[in-house]
Amino acid sequence: MDTINAIGRRKASVARVYLRQGSGNIKINGKEVNEFFPQKHIEYKVSQPLHTVEVANLYDIVVNVKGGGFKGQAEATRMAIARALVKINEEYRSPLKAEKFLTRDARVVERKKYGKPKARKSFQFSKR
Repeated sequence: MDTINAIGRRKASVARVYLRQGSGNIKINGKEVNEFFPQKHIEYKVSQPLHTVEVANLYDIVVNVKGGGFKGQAEATRMAIARALVKINEEYRSPLKAEKFLTRDARVVERKKYGKPKARKSFQFSKR
């Protein structure tokens, strides 16, 4: 089997995933997954698609992720892994789609508007 690659996005994060036959190692930006995401619940979020289709120890995964915070990076990685698994086997699509791993979450930070301190917040107003 050749290397399969896919891209996942979430907020400001972009994750590029390279999947190949292996023993279940996940490397993110050159580090082990538990080193890159020290929190267990975030580390679990990355491996959710593998556990959903029960292939956790069949593939080695190399990830390049940029932008955003750790939660956005984890969810972008999760989406990319799910897309790569669908490229390998089309039968994985329905369980992954049921868990919403293939759906792009388009919510991003709203831009700041001029004359305001944030996107919608206004400066304090007093009518004296």
